[in-house]
Amino acid sequence: MRPLWALSVAGALSVVGALAGHDGSQPGAALDAGTRADGVGHDRGLDCREVRRRNSSERCRFVRGTPDCRMDGGFLDYLGGAFCAFPAALLPLSVSLYALWLLYLFVVLAVTAEKFFCPNLSAISTKLKLSHNVAGVTFLAFGNGAPDVFSAVVAFSDPRTAGLAVGAVFGAGIFVTTMVAGGIALVKPFAAASRPFLRDIIFYMVAIFLTFLVLYFGRITLGEALAVPTDAVEQESSSADCGDYGEEYRPLLPYHETSLHILSSALNPLDKHKWRRKPWYWRLFKVLKVPVELVLLLTVPVVDPDRNDLNWKRPLNCLHIITGPLLCVLTLKSGAYGLYQIQGVFPVWALVALIGSVLAIIVFVTTCNEEPPKYHCVFAFLGFLSSALWINAAATEVVNILQTLGIIFELSNTVLGLTLLAWGNSIGDTFSDLTMARQGYPRMAFSACFGGIIFNILVGMGLGCLLQMTSSQTVVKLEPDSLLVWILAGALGLSLVFSFVAVPAQCFQLGKAYGTCLILYYLAFLCVALLTEFRVIHLAAT
Repeated sequence: MRPLWALSVAGALSVVGALAGHDGSQPGAALDAGTRADGVGHDRGLDCREVRRRNSSERCRFVRGTPDCRMDGGFLDYLGGAFCAFPAALLPLSVSLYALWLLYLFVVLAVTAEKFFCPNLSAISTKLKLSHNVAGVTFLAFGNGAPDVFSAVVAFSDPRTAGLAVGAVFGAGIFVTTMVAGGIALVKPFAAASRPFLRDIIFYMVAIFLTFLVLYFGRITLGEALAVPTDAVEQESSSADCGDYGEEYRPLLPYHETSLHILSSALNPLDKHKWRRKPWYWRLFKVLKVPVELVLLLTVPVVDPDRNDLNWKRPLNCLHIITGPLLCVLTLKSGAYGLYQIQGVFPVWALVALIGSVLAIIVFVTTCNEEPPKYHCVFAFLGFLSSALWINAAATEVVNILQTLGIIFELSNTVLGLTLLAWGNSIGDTFSDLTMARQGYPRMAFSACFGGIIFNILVGMGLGCLLQMTSSQTVVKLEPDSLLVWILAGALGLSLVFSFVAVPAQCFQLGKAYGTCLILYYLAFLCVALLTEFRVIHLAAT
């Protein structure tokens, strides 16, 4: 069991490292972008946040010419769009468009993780013949926390946005264990399972204590960074329910279909029968998801071990042989690898498309529509990699938008992480847990609040720090210059201590009083955090 566990963790490490495309050139990470010690802009004496203090006519030139305003990774120049593409009077319009695009990116993250990333991880664990327990604490836990983990990894890969990662993992932890857990107790009072609750909350408090020590000493070594995700995998005990994307495309009666009909039905993200039964708001949300689902269907294969045909779609899977590798080379390093020209003549993407086309023709000729080939499991690994790259690309854009909003409104990355990024990544958990509670499973929903977040905080921070290390630099400096970081860590620890004491004191009978206290606690924490951000609460000068 240990070799399989090691294989799964090593695979996750290598994939995330490749996705981030980090070159190890920035070994330090300051947690407050406004008071960085090692940022590029600080070396040049210019901080990108000074752009709002410039005249309107100078802002575009300042953004273009200041190294600190350059965002590594990503496909869109959000700062350039805000200060160059729009006149100064239309800055609120650009901010509104960025906010809408941010919400849509959260939809992309949720759909990709639930419908594509998680099912392929389930297929891989089945192929490797992992037990349900081992699969739950490795592949499925990673799949369930993919948006949180990738957002933290992307944010940690750049010292200027490390505060986003700290704010997001701590902020999501406070939000889920107070607002979501409190909402469950309000919706459906219940008796909590004593042993799983105590186990999860003790491990959670240990994780917070270890993170607090790292912040206190201001550095993390290679051994500590490796131990953090290791502890998370060993301690994580909750597994996620993965969505079955192919369910709504399953035909009512088995019959032989032509390749063209299989391709058209597989690429149709709408089910007319379900469309008629669902309410109007579901239809509206489905319309918003259709473009995302269509693009993902074209580029990400899904292997379903619970179906007789393993979700084998011969024409579509052959198309995936071309589009999947193309996606990989065009998303890594924001397309730098794919656009590279061999000998200055032939681009890499064209070579990949050519090789993929040859392989697709071979697979199409040597297989049939009715029965999947013996090597069909390879498509699960291709789907895992493709969906991981989609999640990484969307997470990179999310981090860049939040960094841009922080510069425009002169907010620290930490407060953006604990609010917008934490809320966005927790939307799916909130709705799923509250729905589960309403359906009569409050104990399961409550356990998910404390179990899954342990994996996210330890693996997200551990892998993020690993990506900054090089062979010559095995120590990453973490400098929590902002008081808000300490308030965030202290508030999360205090909320866990409150639940650790209050739940057993009530004989594990959780009702509306407990839920109300948790919600009021989060609102009080949010007020203190915002007052600290706007310097109403601050340390006395010495």
